[in-house]
Amino acid sequence: MGSSKPINRAWWKESSVYQIWPASYKDSNDDGIGDIPGIISKLDYIKNIGIDIVWLCPSYKSPQVDMGYDIADYYSIADEYGTVADVEKLIQGCHQRGMKLLMDLVVNHTSDQHEWFKQSRSSKNNEFRNWYVWKPPRIDEQGNRHPPNNWVSHFQGSAWQFDELTGEYYLHLYATEQPDLNWEHPPVVKAVHDIMRFWLDKGCDGFRMDVINFISKDKAFPDAPIQNPHSEWQWGDKYYANGPRLHEFLQGVGNILKEYDAFSVGEMPFVKDEKEVLRAVQFDRNEINMIFNFEHVDIDHGQYGKFEPGSWKLTDLKNFFERWQTFMYVNDGWNALYWENHDQPRCIDRYTNAKEEYRLVVSKMLAIALALQSGTPFVYQGQELGMRNVPTSWCIEEYKDIDCLNHWYQVVKAKHLDTKAQAIALQEYQKKSRDNGRTPVQWSDAPNAGFTGPNVKPWMSVNPDYVRVNAAAEVKDPNSTYHFWAAVLGLRKKFLDIFVYGNWVNVDRANEEVFAYTRQYENQKALVLCNWTEKTLDWDASSNGITGVKEVLLNNYESATEAIQRFSGGKWSLRPYEAVVLLL
Repeated sequence: MGSSKPINRAWWKESSVYQIWPASYKDSNDDGIGDIPGIISKLDYIKNIGIDIVWLCPSYKSPQVDMGYDIADYYSIADEYGTVADVEKLIQGCHQRGMKLLMDLVVNHTSDQHEWFKQSRSSKNNEFRNWYVWKPPRIDEQGNRHPPNNWVSHFQGSAWQFDELTGEYYLHLYATEQPDLNWEHPPVVKAVHDIMRFWLDKGCDGFRMDVINFISKDKAFPDAPIQNPHSEWQWGDKYYANGPRLHEFLQGVGNILKEYDAFSVGEMPFVKDEKEVLRAVQFDRNEINMIFNFEHVDIDHGQYGKFEPGSWKLTDLKNFFERWQTFMYVNDGWNALYWENHDQPRCIDRYTNAKEEYRLVVSKMLAIALALQSGTPFVYQGQELGMRNVPTSWCIEEYKDIDCLNHWYQVVKAKHLDTKAQAIALQEYQKKSRDNGRTPVQWSDAPNAGFTGPNVKPWMSVNPDYVRVNAAAEVKDPNSTYHFWAAVLGLRKKFLDIFVYGNWVNVDRANEEVFAYTRQYENQKALVLCNWTEKTLDWDASSNGITGVKEVLLNNYESATEAIQRFSGGKWSLRPYEAVVLLL
């Protein structure tokens, strides 16, 4: 079927986004930490992949307990990253190159070092008391004190912290140092709106919004149902993800965004209900443009959490895409397309576990598979180089992520002599820790991968494969992953109607080795075909309804002209991890 319904075109649908994690991008002053002047020095490198929007992860003043997601002052920049003037220069540098700058809005919680929280905890009748979620203890029959409910924190343990001074608990869905703001209190909402306007007035073009669907909680704060019998603490997401007033709050945020024609993407974990998502992203709702869905990045999690072994099949991944691709298309919503970000491991390892000899073709296959679907593609720093997970040889001392270290602490505490449990935990960190996406970007084969000076210790170890995989080599090599990303994003722009506005149909749905889909706009149609294995496969085009190939648009092994004769006839041979884009 062609598309018959009217299409709402928008600049942000046609754009692609490049995400920067500032600590690990580029260090300009040799202190071992990336910074904003370092980012400015690489804007041409980013522009040359065909990027339209640069998303800067939190760079605000912060104690860095959770790498800047614990903000102590929304109006100033962390010293290690630079100054507000540097951000102004970054905005200007993006705009001069026809790119936009997206900032991170983290307003579900602040740092416990934020002035608001310091005031809030100082006494029960301070004017800032209600800016956060405070509750009296639960006292049992023996007179013992307990948290107000059994919710688990995303970083292990209870989501409540007792504060001696006022004898009450405050809620922190993340680290103890990240108290949750109370959006039920109108001054909090106004403060958030003021922060948004401050940065939009400086020329920032919009926001990525951290766990934005957690801002409305069930005011009764009930106990969560027991899902994990091994733990005292349970997931309370049904009481804080997409709470009763979420859309009212998002409309308030959306009105400001609309006033500035700004871009927005919301991070929305625990969202399984399509209608709920649609209320946030439907074209005329004026809340947010798109959301980050989590199902495909939770695909390898174990039953009771991320750091337990889990397994999945290709059809699980295909079903996820089919569900959201078709749903958003039919209902005038929009997807954010991503494999990687600062919270996820590298996609080559997560989605293929390919041998090193296939790194190049796999990195290209994953680019084609993702970026030609319906939605706005997000490329995470280093993904354009085919960067991979940390080495299996890393011991726990190399890991920096609070999520990982808190988990390790629990494992050691609970099973301190159980070396098998520790070995499994380390194995899972190497596969799934957030540290995998946070190693410094590999700029060259110079010491420290050119990220920082040769005699400096970077804040986090560089992946030793930088000697082979780095930007200097890839920019020079026309066959590199870097240039291939430029080709994929260029193709998406060239065939805008098909790849941005066309429908999406899953082809050969039950196949566990091939991921194939078509995109169609009116009478223009393309097939994206990916061999997800390291063996050569035969694929039956005719039995899948594919007849007559007009042109090979892109192939991850050879030039399109060389590939065309291989895709005639009814059966096609696909090489290991081969990906091809065909105009039908």
